[in-house]
Formats: sequence, structure tokens, C-alpha cells
Amino acid sequence: MARRALLEFEKPIVELEQQIEQIRQLARDSEVDVSQQLLQLETLATRRRTEIFESLSPSQKIQVARHPQRPSTLDYIQVISDEWVELHGDRRGSDDQALVGGVGRIGDQGVVLLGHQKGRDTKENVARNFGMASPGGYRKAMRLMDHADRFGLPILSFIDTPGAYAGVLAEEQGQGEAIAFNLREMFRLRVPVLATVIGEGGSGGALGIGVADRLLMFEHSVYTVASPEACASILWRDAGKAPVAAEALKITGPDLLKLGIVDQVLPEPSGGNHWAPLQAAETLKAALLEHLGELQQLGEADLLEQRYAKFRRMGRFLEGGTPDPSPSA
Repeated sequence: MARRALLEFEKPIVELEQQIEQIRQLARDSEVDVSQQLLQLETLATRRRTEIFESLSPSQKIQVARHPQRPSTLDYIQVISDEWVELHGDRRGSDDQALVGGVGRIGDQGVVLLGHQKGRDTKENVARNFGMASPGGYRKAMRLMDHADRFGLPILSFIDTPGAYAGVLAEEQGQGEAIAFNLREMFRLRVPVLATVIGEGGSGGALGIGVADRLLMFEHSVYTVASPEACASILWRDAGKAPVAAEALKITGPDLLKLGIVDQVLPEPSGGNHWAPLQAAETLKAALLEHLGELQQLGEADLLEQRYAKFRRMGRFLEGGTPDPSPSA
């Protein structure tokens, strides 16, 4: 069994669990009844885990979102779909491993599923380019979305990337154009589009598959225009100020729900999705089916109009000092 990667604030929980396991082993060896002590320690461990994860700062939520054991796109697809066939290639000579997709079935409903894919270890992360898709990845995603549109299949996308790949080759191959093309084309899709931020949603790399009728987000995921490290480097020329930037950027679920960017924040198991991935997948599946049922009640024209209106609302703002238009008493 692979050793669990630990975040600094998780260590007290793990230490308690180690104590519990030691007492269990002692009880097995000596046949002493320690059930009462075990119950007390297990209750304490559960309470401490809940307290820690309910009070995470934005910078700590980023650590959870980037956790190497956090469930990935393929993990969720394998659990929530009853049938799944991965499709490869953008039909232009590329098959980006950082963005995966294919056709599947959830119950009796055929769907197209796609999303960013990170690796579990360094070797797999290199193969997946750490979830940073190239232009070919976004073109593959658009090919799959066109397939969904042609055959009337709802689209489920899973966002988990620090951002689109910014290497020289990606720029030469038209990274900006590929993402901009997806942004435009996703608005004209005639089928429901549901996107979920399952980990880290960064910059245009996230938006390239994120123009959706409903945007969901897990409790300890983050969604941001730029990583806090990049923001701190730009503003203060000091990446060490990333925690300050994370607070100011409003990247967490509750903040984005209040701003009208996301439509629902999904609760995570105590300790985060990496502690109970199957429970997280069931939560996601239930939410997707609920929203999909609502969207399928809409006609094609209403679906397109509501999608357009949703993103138009995000552009509204009030400048400081704008006078109250109502007449004074």
C-alpha cells in the first residue's frame, strides 16, 4: 500500500490514528478489553479532523486541492459511470495525456465525460504534464464536445489543472487560440454542459473546458484567475506572499458562490476527498444527476439563452463611490 502523503496540518490526526492502531494491536496480542479507550480516541480523532478541515485558510485549501492522493478525473469517471470508453486524439496529430475524455453511460443516460488528468507520482505526472494541457488537449476536448452536440449527449467536464501549459512549443502550436476557440464554441453547444472543479482550477486552462450551464465545485477545491504564487510574484515580486494573495483572490467555494461564479459547493468527507474518495464520488454523482435532470427539462433555445445570461451576469460590477440612483428623502 502506498504511503499517504501528509500535509502539515494533517499530522496531529495521523498521530492519533497511529495511537489507535497501536492500542488495537496491543489488545489483539494481550486479549485485554480496551474498547472504551478506543472509542474515546476515535471520537477525538473524528472531532479533531472535522475542526481542522472546517477552519482551513485559503492557502491551506490550495494544499488540499493539490494533494497527490486527491481523486482525479479518471478516478471519478470509473466510479460514477456504468460504462466508459476513452477516445483519443484531436485528429490533427496530437493526443494530449493531460486532458482525457470519452463516451460513457450513467444509468440509462449516455454522456460525454472529459477533464484534466494529473498523475499520482513524479513519473506519471511527467507523462501527464502535471495536468497542464497543450493546444492539442483543448482541441481534443472540443472534438469530443462536438461529438456530444451531434448525438445529443450531455457533457460532464472535470477541472483540475494549475493552468494551461505555457511552454514555447505550446505557444507555437497556438495555445491562446485553442482556448479562445473553445470558449466561443462551448456557448453554441445545444446540449447541457456541467463542469465540476474537483481540485485546482487555474486560469484559462480551467476555462478551456469550463463554459458550462452549471459550475459545481468541491468544498476544498480552488478556482482562480492565476495561482496565488504567480499573483504574489506579479504584485509584490515575492512568491512568499502567496497566502496573502490567496486570501485576496477569493478562490474558495463559499466566496465564489457568493460572487455568483459557481452554482453549488459540494461537501467533502471529513478530512477531504483523499480520505474517502468513494464517498466523494457518490456526492458528485448525485449532484450531477440532479442538475442534469433540471437542465434536460429546458428547450434548446432556453438552454442557450440561460448559458449566455449566466456569463453576462459575471461581468457586472459597481465602481466605488457610485451614487445611489434612488431619490433622497
